[in-house]
Amino acid sequence: MGLVETEVEAAKDEIVISCHHHMLRETTVASGDFEGVSRYPDGRFRHGRYHGVDGVPEGASYLYFVDEEPKAQKFERYLAEHPGSVDVWLGGHTHTHPDDIVSGRSHIEQRWGTNFVNCAQLSKYHSFVTCPPMSRHFTFTAGSRLVRVRCYLHDDSHAPQGWYGPAERVIELSKPFIPA
Repeated sequence: MGLVETEVEAAKDEIVISCHHHMLRETTVASGDFEGVSRYPDGRFRHGRYHGVDGVPEGASYLYFVDEEPKAQKFERYLAEHPGSVDVWLGGHTHTHPDDIVSGRSHIEQRWGTNFVNCAQLSKYHSFVTCPPMSRHFTFTAGSRLVRVRCYLHDDSHAPQGWYGPAERVIELSKPFIPA
């Protein structure tokens, strides 16, 4: 058993929030096979809306390698075998606008009893297309399992600067939030 699994299992009576750069495969917007890149008419890969072709185009938009193993999906298997063991998985790899949906997946989705939240981005010009700089704000309420997740737009390139209501969601934790 790895260190991550040991720590998650030791925290089984706690709310577990895990922060990463990448999202897991097929959890949020553009996190599926080849969803981060595009192809030329002749089939060669090219920079896509989200990511470049450096590395492995298949897994450009999700955690593809664990150690040296390609398409390892170790975290996906663990969460499938231990549903709800992680309450929230935060990632920030895919930079796009807050209304984007790819393959039916938005920035905030639930799978294996885990809430996945793509929190990217603060940089307007990081990706290959201009995307609005935005932040996610989480509101936890004492005694409640519900968490309000709001989106704040830092400029007016997508919509008026400020709180962006269409991207607001409510996620549910495995247990009530009890402040320390």
